[in-house]
Amino acid sequence: TLAHRGVLFMDEFPEFDKRVLEALRQPLEDRVISVSRAKGSITYPANILLIGSMNPCPCGNLGNPLKECVCNPYQVERYARKISGPITDRIDLWVDVDPVEHEKLAADVPTGDSSRVIQQRVRKARAAQEKRFAKTRITTNSEMSPRDISTFCVLAPSVRATLTSAAKTYNLSARAYHRVIKIARTIADLEGSEEIGENHILEAVQYRPKIKT
Repeated sequence: TLAHRGVLFMDEFPEFDKRVLEALRQPLEDRVISVSRAKGSITYPANILLIGSMNPCPCGNLGNPLKECVCNPYQVERYARKISGPITDRIDLWVDVDPVEHEKLAADVPTGDSSRVIQQRVRKARAAQEKRFAKTRITTNSEMSPRDISTFCVLAPSVRATLTSAAKTYNLSARAYHRVIKIARTIADLEGSEEIGENHILEAVQYRPKIKT
């Protein structure tokens, strides 16, 4: 609740006690946290942006072309399974970060868009969402319920067919299905597109987790 309307960063995510991770279910879904004791209970606001980091395996070198992984398959699978399916489903974006090459660390010239350019893009996307939800209590795409999605994210037949095909291919749960739409809506906002296209759906699907659960 101290991170309400802010960022809660959990480093080494799988190393937290499983009970702690499972306790994230309610606040990630309902954006509140309830504390119950013998004499009563109280509810606090907890609308957070959760960021968690984890290694690909216990030793951290799985998939690294420069370092050998010393973990056996059982250890890799056991490490991944520390994060349950319900928690996995509630996290929108899963991104693999490759090791940074030493040459890039020493480079004086930055690559990619500058922070200022990205900031402007985000501000425009936020403005689009503010206009979209002007007559509601919603502030961002992530806060949409399934009913809100049917109102604010109308998909063209071809786009819906792409989503349905992807959902079957990756066996998406109902929760993940709706989260893909919300992510696609945000990607479209960042591009300045009024409609959600097939490319936005396909990119959103790529952010689903690639670990076993």
